[in-house]
Amino acid sequence: MIDPKRLNHAEDLLDELNRRGDCTAVVEKAHAAYHNWKSALQAFETLKADQNAATPKRKPTDVEKNRLAELSDAVKTAKRFVDDAEQAYRTALLYVPNIPDPKIPTGADASGNTVFRTPSRPVPEFAFEPQTHDSILERLNWIDTTRTARINGSRFVTYCGLGARLKRALIQFMLDHNTHAGYHELSPPVLVNRTSLTGTGQLPKFDADLFHCTDTDYWLSPTAEVQLTNYYQGELIAEASLPIKLTGYTPCFRKEAGSYGRDTKGLIRLHQFDKVELVQLVKPETSDAALLELLNTACGILDALELPYQVVTLCSGDLGFSASKTYDIEVWLPAQNTYRELSSCSLFTDFQARRANIRYRGDSNTFVHTINGSGLAIDRTIAAIIENYQLADGSVSIPKCLDRYMSV
Repeated sequence: MIDPKRLNHAEDLLDELNRRGDCTAVVEKAHAAYHNWKSALQAFETLKADQNAATPKRKPTDVEKNRLAELSDAVKTAKRFVDDAEQAYRTALLYVPNIPDPKIPTGADASGNTVFRTPSRPVPEFAFEPQTHDSILERLNWIDTTRTARINGSRFVTYCGLGARLKRALIQFMLDHNTHAGYHELSPPVLVNRTSLTGTGQLPKFDADLFHCTDTDYWLSPTAEVQLTNYYQGELIAEASLPIKLTGYTPCFRKEAGSYGRDTKGLIRLHQFDKVELVQLVKPETSDAALLELLNTACGILDALELPYQVVTLCSGDLGFSASKTYDIEVWLPAQNTYRELSSCSLFTDFQARRANIRYRGDSNTFVHTINGSGLAIDRTIAAIIENYQLADGSVSIPKCLDRYMSV
């Protein structure tokens, strides 16, 4: 969440947040709730002062006892008002997005994004019409969506034979790449609780896109960002331990509630998908440089796979709810004749750390800055490999860096 003190200057806050679009309603609601809490707190403190002043140092008289009893009841009631008002303002604050970095471009949507790094290599040229990754994978029997649909319905896939081996090889290759870059590997559970999802910003705003286990406080994680960031939830970290760099592989689960009719075939948009995540917890003054380091780690995977990609800076209107700055890595898909997003590498400043209460032991026990990005999304990487490495005879070659992972 943003620093609540920013609500004392709501007009300035709105000027910054409205670069995302109209944030007036959520800011005004949080502003009103915040000042209701401050008024309730002031009334409570006044009553406490009256109670202290009315308490004699000697044995109280009957009149004084009655007055003290009245004040005690009033203080208890005022304390309840303070607690309720604080809960209301903190809940309202959870719906206020992060403040966009002043250096990112201002824009209303993806059309306002700008190229940060030009394509890494020329896109492949084919002497034939390139086929879609899903048609190639189905023909080679590397995936099966027909039988899978009997089990789950649409937007699920089963990897088969060499397809399953390719998926496993990519997971291992990416984890090795990330650990060699200095990231510590974790293998966390895929079930997470409400507190953790609130900490990284998925709840309460985006509950419609999450799978909830009914009658429990468990949710299927939409990204390992949740587990890796909240691994340090509520902790005061020694300054010498920073930066903390984590990587982990997990299955991820999303309803894709807002994507009806888009990418209904193939591996681009699935309800269950696989991803290797990169997370850093850093000191505020190093976070911009750390974001670029994380971006370079993710790009290094595509360099090793020899896949064409570009990096774009998201404009203010295309920015995710919790992010202050985001670089999207987009990989070339020949059958679509376009670049598609493969990884979002984002700086969250202290937005997530405030929600998850992650600080480091410095001069004032400051909140850390959090950074994360996919390193990488497995299914979309497979789609890119299949389309870019397809051959005229209908077969597919495999990037050389995966040879040792694909061998039996």
